[in-house]
Amino acid sequence: MNRVAVTGVGLMSPIGASLAEVEEALLTGRHGIRKMPEWDKHPEMITRLGAPIDRELGKWPRKVTRTMGRVAKLSTYASEQAIESAGLSEDTLQHPRTGLAYGSTHGSTAAWEKFALHLAEPEALLRLGSNAYLKFATHTCAANLAVHFGIRGRVLTTCAACVSASQAIGFGYEAIRYGKQDVMICGGAEEMHYITTGVFDILQATSTKFNHDPDASPRPFDAQRDGLVVGEGAGTLVLENYERAVARGAEIYGEIVGFGTTCDGTHITSPSPEGMESAMRLALEDAELNADAIDYVNAHATATHVGDRSEAIATAAVFGAHVPVSSTKGFTGHTLGACGAIEAAFCLSMLRRGYLAPSRGFSTLDPEFPALQIVDTVRDASPKTVMSNNFAFGGINTSLLFRSVS
Repeated sequence: MNRVAVTGVGLMSPIGASLAEVEEALLTGRHGIRKMPEWDKHPEMITRLGAPIDRELGKWPRKVTRTMGRVAKLSTYASEQAIESAGLSEDTLQHPRTGLAYGSTHGSTAAWEKFALHLAEPEALLRLGSNAYLKFATHTCAANLAVHFGIRGRVLTTCAACVSASQAIGFGYEAIRYGKQDVMICGGAEEMHYITTGVFDILQATSTKFNHDPDASPRPFDAQRDGLVVGEGAGTLVLENYERAVARGAEIYGEIVGFGTTCDGTHITSPSPEGMESAMRLALEDAELNADAIDYVNAHATATHVGDRSEAIATAAVFGAHVPVSSTKGFTGHTLGACGAIEAAFCLSMLRRGYLAPSRGFSTLDPEFPALQIVDTVRDASPKTVMSNNFAFGGINTSLLFRSVS
């Protein structure tokens, strides 16, 4: 089986549009949570907090963007950056041994809303335009990226809510490990929209107690947590056969050494600690590592009451209180379909720079939780192997293991 290196990283997130920018944010405590006056026209929504990206995404010609909604543009920005950092040539991108795995919760919500609102008008279908559906198709990110970069290898489209990006990375890792591809461009994206936040609001899963104090929310694992804050963004990793990467002199950000994915098979919105635990153990088994070989766990923890509790139980069952744990969603909010790739990039940063990012907003562990070693301030460290976990509606669980190569 082949070793799998990460040779490119691209980001567009609420705390930065490059690995250097997000490193600065994680090290200094700068977060992307803010009040959302844009939502005042929706008084039925209780939460007023979000983590949007308040910057220009890019200036592409209309020929490139005519089939793209915001989510596809986010994925394109991150992927162009990742490919540039990896130094991939056009010939490599268009080689049949180069593939793509990319996902999002769904397509562009803004494009879908516009489409739906126009359907009530006379001759609506004639005036919507030929590209309308392509912007909100569930595989819009993967399809647009494949065309934009001329991908000729396998294309995997992951539309699995909050594990869309982590499954894409895991499936890309497996494609290279088992010799099906030499290079895989992997990640996920999500765009901010009031409808998406409204869904979580209806489920009473959003943070509402801190509407006038964005600095105080979200609070993963904390006793005073009151729900998630929705964010947006995109993350892309370039994965490559390790020997190929070394032979061409590529910069290696880290190595993927394990992947586990499972399903609870019990409830569509209430997560199972047993399912989460099984994904972590499968990743360890895949890497042929014991739990004590892990130096840090980047938790999915979104600051919801039920989700954080289940994850705390599962994490403690695997690691006890001996391994440092934090959730970086205190910085970015919950970027949904993008979070697996964005948080994987954070893990690679920690491996390269020698630190552990804190769980921003954490103060006191919920007394109902088992003991965990929550990182509450930036910690100097020399992690060698780290785990990144993500969990989604439908009880879908993922766990990725990254190792330093320095």
